[in-house]
Amino acid sequence: MSGSLERMIITAFTDANYNSQTGKPFTVWINPESYAHEYTIDYSDRQAQGSPGPSPEFNRIGQESISFDLIFDATGVIPPPIPGMPLPSDGVAGLIDEFKTLVATMNGVIHRPNYVKLSWAQLQYQGVLSRMNITYTLFKPSGTPLRAKVSVTFLSFASEKQLAEEANLSSPDLSHMVTVVAGDTLPLLCHRIYGSSSYYLRVAAYNKLPNFRRLVPGMKLMFPPLHGPAS
Repeated sequence: MSGSLERMIITAFTDANYNSQTGKPFTVWINPESYAHEYTIDYSDRQAQGSPGPSPEFNRIGQESISFDLIFDATGVIPPPIPGMPLPSDGVAGLIDEFKTLVATMNGVIHRPNYVKLSWAQLQYQGVLSRMNITYTLFKPSGTPLRAKVSVTFLSFASEKQLAEEANLSSPDLSHMVTVVAGDTLPLLCHRIYGSSSYYLRVAAYNKLPNFRRLVPGMKLMFPPLHGPAS
C-alpha cells in the first residue's frame, strides 16, 4: 500500500554466493535515522627521492563499508514490526541475541559468521559484520534491559564467482536474463547490472511485475538496455 512503512530486513546466508539462506530474516523494529556508506581507494606511494611532493599511484579499489545504529525497544512505545506480535518478556535481551546469532555468531556449519544482505528500499548491500557495539540505556527495576542502541559496521563481500558474473553483466547496453535466488530484490539486481538501483521501477514495468517487492526464487527477469534518468 502506498505510504506504508518499509522496514530494513537483514537476511543471513551460509555461502559466499548468497544462495543458501539460514535462519529467519530479521526485521528491525526501528529503521536507522541515518547510515554512513564509506568507499576507499588504495594508492601506492611512488614519490621519487628529492621530489617536492607525493605522486600516489593507483593500486586497487579498497574496502567498502556501511555503518548505522539500530534501536531495540521493548517498552511498548514502539510497536513490533509484525502486527499482533507480543512484546518480549525478557526486554530487549532476546531480540539482541536473535540479531547476534544471525550476524555475529560463529556458524558451526561454515566455521565463520554468516554472510548477510541488508535490504531497505534502495539500500541493497551484501557483506559481513565487522563491528558491533551495544549500549543499554533503559531498564526495569529488576535490571532487565528495555532499550538498547546497537552500532554496527558491515564490510562489503562478494565471492570470486559473483565478481566474475558481475563483470559479465557490466555492460548496460546488453540485455540480461537473470534467475532470481533467495534474498534477491529488484533494486539489488538493478544495482548489479546498471550500477544504480534507481532503475527498478522501469525494470518492473518492462517485466510486467504485479508487485516488484515480492520476487519469487526461480523466476526469470529480463533486464533490457536502459539509458537516461531512472524515472
